[in-house]
Amino acid sequence: MAGATSPAASANLAGKSGVRVVVIGDPGTGKSSLVVALATEQFPENVPRVMPPTRLPADYFPDRVPITIIDTSSSPEQKPKLIAECQAADAVVLTYACDRPATLERLSSFWLPELRRLQLKTPVIVVGCKLDLRDEQQVSLEQVMAPIMQSFREIETCIECSALRQIQVPEVFYYAQKAVLHPTAPLFDQEAQSLKPRCVRALKRIFILCDNDKDGALSDVELNDFQVRCFSAPLQHTEISGVKRVVQEKLPEGVNDNGLTLTGFLFLHALFIEKGRLETTWTVLRKFGYDNDIKLRDDLIAMPIKRAPDQTLELTSEVVDFLRGIFNMFDIDNDGALLPSELEELFSTAPENPWSSDPYKDSAEKNVLGGLSLEGFLSKWALMTLRDPANSYANLVYVGYPGEFSSAFTVTRKRRVDRKKQQTLRNVFQCYVFGARGSGKTSLLQSFIGRQPSDALPSNSERFATNSVELPDGTRKTLILREIPEGDVRSLLSDRESLAPCDVAVFFYDSCDEYSWQRARDLLVQVATHGENTGYEVPCLIVAAKDDLDQCAQALQESTRVSQDMGIETPIPISVKLRDLNNIFCRIVHVAQQPHLSIPETEAGKTRRQYRQLLNRSLMVVSVGAAVAVVGIAAYRVYAARKNSSS
Repeated sequence: MAGATSPAASANLAGKSGVRVVVIGDPGTGKSSLVVALATEQFPENVPRVMPPTRLPADYFPDRVPITIIDTSSSPEQKPKLIAECQAADAVVLTYACDRPATLERLSSFWLPELRRLQLKTPVIVVGCKLDLRDEQQVSLEQVMAPIMQSFREIETCIECSALRQIQVPEVFYYAQKAVLHPTAPLFDQEAQSLKPRCVRALKRIFILCDNDKDGALSDVELNDFQVRCFSAPLQHTEISGVKRVVQEKLPEGVNDNGLTLTGFLFLHALFIEKGRLETTWTVLRKFGYDNDIKLRDDLIAMPIKRAPDQTLELTSEVVDFLRGIFNMFDIDNDGALLPSELEELFSTAPENPWSSDPYKDSAEKNVLGGLSLEGFLSKWALMTLRDPANSYANLVYVGYPGEFSSAFTVTRKRRVDRKKQQTLRNVFQCYVFGARGSGKTSLLQSFIGRQPSDALPSNSERFATNSVELPDGTRKTLILREIPEGDVRSLLSDRESLAPCDVAVFFYDSCDEYSWQRARDLLVQVATHGENTGYEVPCLIVAAKDDLDQCAQALQESTRVSQDMGIETPIPISVKLRDLNNIFCRIVHVAQQPHLSIPETEAGKTRRQYRQLLNRSLMVVSVGAAVAVVGIAAYRVYAARKNSSS
């Protein structure tokens, strides 16, 4: 933990094959002279207005990453080119002249706001050129730059240099390269002078992974193993003692009888960063697979499993057992539910709580204290796996799952195959819920997760509700309800594969509103037509909601007739208000388990089916006739052969 690291190794882990630095600033501030002085190590007599791109070899700086330096012109006619170069840059060197205060003022009045306007995310190195001409009476660099850096946090470093005297010229570009390879912003909050939350969460996960005996501290042996893994060099006993002594002097709780605590581990990294040794913390993070956003690299969580649009991923029994284990581990009060604070602690080693925002935030049942039951916990994981398998796997890894992607998930059989085999082996079913606004869709989702309809906030975006459903035979399946807003149906069905992940669709209408029924009917026809045209037919149900109110006789008759004409079950009446749901969730799962039944057929679909049947019968007649002809020819040939032989 002494932080002895090979800069080249750390840079390689950053994944950069080169760094592009663009030099900008007012005319006459010394941009081109700075570039020439770096490349030639002498002050130029005649400097061109703009230098051509200058490349420094990989071995110029210890990180062994080549740098390309782009000089620019600040003339108005060259502004489009300057903007393009800034947008392509890894870092920006912004110059002012130490002997011209007006150029310093232009940093905050023009240049820095302009870079913000371009929405650049690159670090900025502010450089005071012509240090040799600086008035000795001027205030120090720290005093000058403090208010500017306070307003513009994108400034990584400030430095003064002199191309004429060769003072700190290489340092300018060393800091620019370092800002790219080992950036401060993701790790450290300069204003609060503390590690950023995502950095803390990543280091906490690393600490837990290295705490092999799980005693809450890194012993001398564990510290040495950590050092070898990250820096390929062991620590001497005196070095380990020295590290712990430094921590204990500043932070007594950072060390205990078992070794270096998490608090001490985090303190050490904050200390490294404050002393400018960011490469130490970055080396640790990158050795454990983190990228510059302090998330696991894409190649570590990429989904290696190929699947058809109508195939989904489900958690394996191994992962479900793992999740049960961590649920029990973080259920501190053993009440069978994870309180919000317990759930936050469970995800404290992930970049953030993945369920803190939609669509996961309010998608599962909670108790009166906001606690999430085990069934709700597993249902949320099933939802995340269905929607975003890579994110689901990443979060499994963040919370300690040690297995590979292939051992975490199983691929379901294609739904087309399920229809042919007239059964499905799936444990998780997704149900699309369609209907007019105000038909009762949201009320169904709310009742599914034990909430009142009034608990739902008004929204025009899709909602999800997920829970476990116990079937009559005692087995449990996970059902995911996805509410499709009426206004989103057209865009949904514009995607040919939009129904591929849907196991069953439910069409809601307000049983006392004829218009609501007409919209449900139209939506049913649209979805059925889309399924027939794409081959992703979906079993469907019609639900007559608000059964506690006076029913519209016309809607009741029409809905019954349409369901019979299209070959699906007659509408199911329910009343969320009276809590008379008519066993709707079991019925939805039951229909999903029989993927060959309850598939609505439109008039166009019937016509195509009848045409295919007629065509098949015609082909059969032709094939039978052909067979008879072949048999006749064969018989004649036998007869002719016998006749010839007898004569």
